[in-house]
Amino acid sequence: MKEDTERWIAYAEENVRAAEILKDNNLYNPCLHNIQQSVEKTLKALLIEKGLKLKKTHSINELKILLFQNNVIIALSDDDIELLDSIYLPSKYPLSSALPDFYPDKNICQTCIDIAHRVLEAAKKILF
Repeated sequence: MKEDTERWIAYAEENVRAAEILKDNNLYNPCLHNIQQSVEKTLKALLIEKGLKLKKTHSINELKILLFQNNVIIALSDDDIELLDSIYLPSKYPLSSALPDFYPDKNICQTCIDIAHRVLEAAKKILF
């Protein structure tokens, strides 16, 4: 594995750990932000490892499509992608027009943490 890939995965793992701490302390917006960042970094780590150009985007969907086009299949359902893409802006900025169709709570945070763990594990199987 490339050194840069290892760093991106380490940061992604750190984001998940931070998200778990934030969830346990009822800090749901920063929890969701860290989860989105974890999945984004994991997908970008795969791009780096495959020698593909990093795309400047926060869209999980765009990253998954780019990976798919280069024969890298990652287990993310359309529902997972829609959820993760819906939380990026509202978890980072108080934009009322960009709020998702839900209010962050412990359950949605745990759902997103579970997705991040699945994506990390799938990426590690590809990388190792």
